[in-house]
Amino acid sequence: MRRNGAMRTGLAAAACGVLAVALSACGGSGGGSGSGEKGEGGASSEAVQPPARTVDPKRIPDVGDRLHKRIPSDSRQVVAVYGEGKDSANATVVLYTKSGSTWDKTRSWAAHNGKKGWTDDHHEGDNRSPVGVFTLSDAGGVLVDPGARLPYTRSASFQAPRSWAKSHWHDFDYVIAIDYNRVKGTAPNDPTRPEGQSKGGGIWLHMDHGSGTSACVSLSKSGMEYLLRTLDPHQHPVVVMGDKADLKA
Repeated sequence: MRRNGAMRTGLAAAACGVLAVALSACGGSGGGSGSGEKGEGGASSEAVQPPARTVDPKRIPDVGDRLHKRIPSDSRQVVAVYGEGKDSANATVVLYTKSGSTWDKTRSWAAHNGKKGWTDDHHEGDNRSPVGVFTLSDAGGVLVDPGARLPYTRSASFQAPRSWAKSHWHDFDYVIAIDYNRVKGTAPNDPTRPEGQSKGGGIWLHMDHGSGTSACVSLSKSGMEYLLRTLDPHQHPVVVMGDKADLKA
């Protein structure tokens, strides 16, 4: 159910004066013949192929028990962010949808994360994205609502500062708030940090500018539009994010 539009607009306007705080985490710049004939000693000359790795359809691929058990039992949509490495800004975003008890891969996109990589202990200004499982509750941006299912706040207050590189000006045309140190049910740029300012915040899914972020996860405009039109609060969407090694732990 959508929230009262006037209330959301008011919240966005109130947050405008502290936009720099809300955006601080997001901005910045001898082979065998194949016949199987026996050689000396009775050994087959045909190479033995290892068994194909099986994937449990009831689990998100390459996510270990530590994080998998944190996915809410009622969640039927998972945005998985697979970081290339602990200190890498490159990632892949994959949307999984649960059908019955099976997780199905729906769509994937090239993406970026924090310019210095990932951390299990994110703090303001470390330029690393936090590893973990977080709910996705609110969306917004500079542009008109593209048909989002999550509550969407449109406001010019999302506009990236023009002092930033021009390549970053459209980063926040569309955003989806990652519920890390924020109040659910508010506009993504609401500056409230329940766990304190030093813990960081303002971490979003947003549009990509071709390189690492300050802590957010960025992907293409078409990818953001797809997620906005697909993520459904009734399906309890979450993001599972981290570098590949941490995800598997």
